[in-house]
Amino acid sequence: MTPLPWIAPWIALALATAAAWTDRFRLWALGFLAVAYAAAAVDGQLGWPAGGALALLGLAAWAVGPGRPPLLRSLGHGLFLALAVALSAHLWPGFHNPRVMGPARITPDAVPFSLYLNLDKPLAGLWLLMVVPTIRDLRPPRATLTAAAAGWLGASAACLAAALALGAVAWAPKYPAGAGLWLVDNLAFVTVAEEALFRGYIQGGLTRLLERWRWGRPWGQTAALLAASALFGLAHLGGGPRWVVLGTIAGAGYGLAYRRGGLPAAILAHVGLNATHFFLFTYPMLQAAG
Repeated sequence: MTPLPWIAPWIALALATAAAWTDRFRLWALGFLAVAYAAAAVDGQLGWPAGGALALLGLAAWAVGPGRPPLLRSLGHGLFLALAVALSAHLWPGFHNPRVMGPARITPDAVPFSLYLNLDKPLAGLWLLMVVPTIRDLRPPRATLTAAAAGWLGASAACLAAALALGAVAWAPKYPAGAGLWLVDNLAFVTVAEEALFRGYIQGGLTRLLERWRWGRPWGQTAALLAASALFGLAHLGGGPRWVVLGTIAGAGYGLAYRRGGLPAAILAHVGLNATHFFLFTYPMLQAAG
């Protein structure tokens, strides 16, 4: 594990994410976001091209605002989706995400793993939380926690059983060095961005779209869940065909948690499965399965 970099940008980014969950603290979220990226720029973690992504996200937010013409709103959403793909896949230049763990084998039979503290990918989740508040879909705490637990256990059982059957992982209980940092990163940044996009934005948006059409009402929720799950699986194509299958299975579990408990339930279910995988099975996968 490499020495931890100057952590201020990610503390401010985590605070921005927390504040973005309520409209009341939207200005606080913007303030923390500005502090995060100013601190990252001072520390050399950002290059000037990153400013282009921030400017285009601002343009997209303006374009989808209330009262804009439908065509402009559609173009704004299209711009956001293109940026979300580029930022999530680390394709946009100017973001110098520091490596804080690895590359190292967490177990002797695993492929080497590295952990980066990302400045690009979390922007997609933050944009959605601040600009498209319908994705939050907040429910009573009991409903959220019940759905999260069911999604975690169901997705973990189905996904990890399939991973064992496909030879992608093996039983390997452990508590490796850096586990706490991995867990914080997973909860604060990774799963929020992914669930905001795939469940809140794609699944929720498709559900609302289909249910506006009379012929789509009986099956709109199911079609939206399956579509978002399939796209989530395809997002794992870099790991090979097996990970597309496993990502699709996991996405279905998160989608059910989202349907019953809102976005926080999907995030917690996602963290739960990732933690089960990390602490109890080969992580990220067996060397032979690469």
